[in-house]
Amino acid sequence: MTGSLPTHPPLVLTAHGSADPRSAATARAIVECIRRLRPGLDARIAFCEQNSPNLRDVLATLGHERGVVVPLLLADAYHARVDIPAMIAESGADVRTAAVLGEDDRLIHVLRQRLEHAGVSRLDPSVGVLVTAVGSSRPQANARTATVARELTLTTRWAATTAFATGPQPSLADAAAELRARGATRLVIAPWFLAHGRITDRVAEFAGTQGIPMSAPLGAHRQVAETVLDRYDAALALRAAA
Repeated sequence: MTGSLPTHPPLVLTAHGSADPRSAATARAIVECIRRLRPGLDARIAFCEQNSPNLRDVLATLGHERGVVVPLLLADAYHARVDIPAMIAESGADVRTAAVLGEDDRLIHVLRQRLEHAGVSRLDPSVGVLVTAVGSSRPQANARTATVARELTLTTRWAATTAFATGPQPSLADAAAELRARGATRLVIAPWFLAHGRITDRVAEFAGTQGIPMSAPLGAHRQVAETVLDRYDAALALRAAA
């Protein structure tokens, strides 16, 4: 980078936004964790809709600073590919967009940890885990999400499969039937979500009616914040190499 550019441009952590206040609260808590991990970094929160501050408004505050927008998203789908780029283009801001958090090993570790906190032993071969995510209209995004279930079992004796709470198949009921057919006698739902919200509430309702325990979402975990910082650093490295 040239000497005229800031050494550490602002990090704009951008969530989709939700009518459920728990979602925005989690996003804000992740920003606070980022600030603790990297003191001095100008880390800001923004939302595409429903919550404030809106991404357009945050971009307007950057002025001549070249910020990095990091999508607080697990899937490389519509919000990452359409919503956020469109808002950046409309703003005219000189920012770089980082990659989504995706199926990072650190996040899968957090998912496994949430299951253990729910009382599930890694050594229990009777366990079948329903890794439940939001489905996408992009088959590639769904295929990447499906890798989470495979990765989750690498250091455990669990069986696991993917279920989608919205959109494509398999549904939760279909995934549960598959795991039982594979010999699992103790099912548990692992939400591949960053925060509680209306969709996870629907998943929890299914879990309650079926008598299936459910672990917590990833939440404002230190390793979630570390993954955000990794995406930020990678985006800066690309800019420096350009």
